[in-house]
Amino acid sequence: MSVNRVILVGRLGKEPEVRYSNGGNAIANFNLATSRTYKNKSGEKVDDTEWHRCVSFGRTAEICGEYLHKGSLIYVEGRLQTRDWEDKDGNKRWTTEIILENMRMLGGKDDNNSFPANDQNDTPKNIPDDDVPF
Repeated sequence: MSVNRVILVGRLGKEPEVRYSNGGNAIANFNLATSRTYKNKSGEKVDDTEWHRCVSFGRTAEICGEYLHKGSLIYVEGRLQTRDWEDKDGNKRWTTEIILENMRMLGGKDDNNSFPANDQNDTPKNIPDDDVPF
């Protein structure tokens, strides 16, 4: 048995990029920042930010493009996927992405996130920033 599951709460680094496949399926890409603060050995406060590349498809991608903005606080669930390719110079390149299976907007009206519910889940949508663990 194996499990490939990622759960993150973070903020968008910039506006989502939405494009459409040849078949008309929406694809949204965006970067999500997660942060933690700790004190180093010298007692100094250190902020550590990790960036995650996220990809969504279909209706979720359309919602991301319409309602998410730079700084939006969101909850995402998905799976890790690494893909590789050769660039135009023949160098092997790769990226690891989170393929979204679920996304929830967490900010309130102050975060400019007025939106429709995208399913019947009871996940809270208005969690104050003070309750986010970073």
